[in-house]
Amino acid sequence: MSFSPIANAYAETAAGGGSDSGLIMIVYILVFGAIIYFMMIRPQMKKSKEQRQLMASLAKGDEVVTVGGLAGRIMQLGEEYLHIEVAEGVTVKVQKAAVTLLLPKGTLKKL
Repeated sequence: MSFSPIANAYAETAAGGGSDSGLIMIVYILVFGAIIYFMMIRPQMKKSKEQRQLMASLAKGDEVVTVGGLAGRIMQLGEEYLHIEVAEGVTVKVQKAAVTLLLPKGTLKKL
């Protein structure tokens, strides 16, 4: 007979307390996975879908804002690039993916 508290603790876990802890561990993993999905993965997928819809809806004459903060009117639209008029007679060629916001018509005239 041993009087060591460590030996007693090992003996208790080896005797039969393991099946409940395995089930609890699986529940923790499932809950943690659900939290990660709803807090990180799902919002990112939603944002990506909105960006794809924005790219598909761009047309000549739309007023947009780019990632860098340039606001202008689309003058020419290609597969990957578009030309944006940022001032009278000044056009800038940017990637289509750089467009982050579609402005309402007439917004640039107000500025």
